[in-house]
Amino acid sequence: MTTSPSLKAIQACMAEGVPPSGSDDASARRLWWAALDTLQEQLQEQNSTTGGLWLAAPLPALYDPTLLKAMRGWVWSPNPQGLPQLGPAGPTAAPGDPYKQLPLHPDDGHDPLLVVIQPTLQVALALQGPPDQRQLLMRSDPKTLGAILSLLEQRLRADAPDQADALHDAIRALGSLQSSSAYGEQFWPVVAERLARMAPSLTLQTLRDEPGRGDSNEPIEGDQYEGGAEAELSLLEAITHEVRTPLATIRTLIRSLLRRRDLAPVVMERLQQIDSECTEQIDRFGLIFHAAELQRQSTEPAELAQTDLGAVLQHLAPGWQMLLERRGLTLQIEISPNLPAVLSDPSRLEPMLGGLIDRSSRGLQQGGQLVLQLRPAGARLKLQIRGYNPSEQGRGLGTAEPTAELGPVLSWNPGTGSLQLSQAATRRLLASLGGRLAQQRDRGLTVFFPVAGRSQC
Repeated sequence: MTTSPSLKAIQACMAEGVPPSGSDDASARRLWWAALDTLQEQLQEQNSTTGGLWLAAPLPALYDPTLLKAMRGWVWSPNPQGLPQLGPAGPTAAPGDPYKQLPLHPDDGHDPLLVVIQPTLQVALALQGPPDQRQLLMRSDPKTLGAILSLLEQRLRADAPDQADALHDAIRALGSLQSSSAYGEQFWPVVAERLARMAPSLTLQTLRDEPGRGDSNEPIEGDQYEGGAEAELSLLEAITHEVRTPLATIRTLIRSLLRRRDLAPVVMERLQQIDSECTEQIDRFGLIFHAAELQRQSTEPAELAQTDLGAVLQHLAPGWQMLLERRGLTLQIEISPNLPAVLSDPSRLEPMLGGLIDRSSRGLQQGGQLVLQLRPAGARLKLQIRGYNPSEQGRGLGTAEPTAELGPVLSWNPGTGSLQLSQAATRRLLASLGGRLAQQRDRGLTVFFPVAGRSQC
């Protein structure tokens, strides 16, 4: 009978020779998310579309669509029937399917595990340990990785023998592997830097009634670093990271589930709505995160490229239309023909434009309309976004919605109860994308983008 090692045994193998830790679960999981982001960025930098494989539990740890499409994957989950079934029914996944689902066993536990094997990068990540002794494990040495892969192959051999053969063939197809124990020298400093940027760096509390301190409420040590502004930015970055990462995992699961052909139309409709909501919030919190980063950085010249702004707007319009329809609003887009390219950053421009649409539509009543116009304006293109409530259509705009500034990045709309980027943060974000914001007194806004190839005043 084939032995079937538990995932806990694999994590224990990874922990051999690693000093114990005294972290609580919350701190360890923050490390886990930072490690995932770091690993995915390094995979993207190495152009990992060339292939590779990954194994994970209890959810797909990788959430970048490009990586999922380029690499073969296996996931041990609590309920494989509850996860999306990719490709044809049966144990063999078709080429190009993101991953194959397998069942967790009762003795596996639910601590996360991820093993990535690429020709130039092989690494295993896991969380392990009892409460108050939790630790993030990262192993890249050939000896430990060999032992981990052997255990994983034994596990696959017991769960789905054909998948064990598929794993063996996939590793052999990668050719010579350039593994190195020195990967940690690159990995841990980046994780530490990411945590330093995102985790709150100050303890915002005062000491009261401490002997020798009286009632002065003098700040504790560490609370004397440029006041609360830096702490606010750090906390904001940490919150946006904690929101975006699980939403990205949920969206990956939803999108793979949408590939099934046996779902009822109403189920497909609901899943598409969930996907849209996840994307909207991921982009929204991504903008907040980037705005916080820009706030603490010195201004540097942006690297901009020629961008067909009209084509970008037409590409994004269907998604915006669906978003507005859920709120009972309509979208009208007017783009002048034969417009020249502008200087911007297309990858970051798309979520920024979505943020402007969200910002301009938040205060509109059901039945309202959002009008978007792109017109030439000398050496620039002028993008205007205006919102009309039903009673205002055809006779001008209403008054501006009142907002309360909550710091350098966020503002709050008391009328809708929604958070949004402050005007200053919006202006700074647009400037990093080549745009210049001209906020109007009503609910409209105008952004000017420089035309590529023309001198600017």
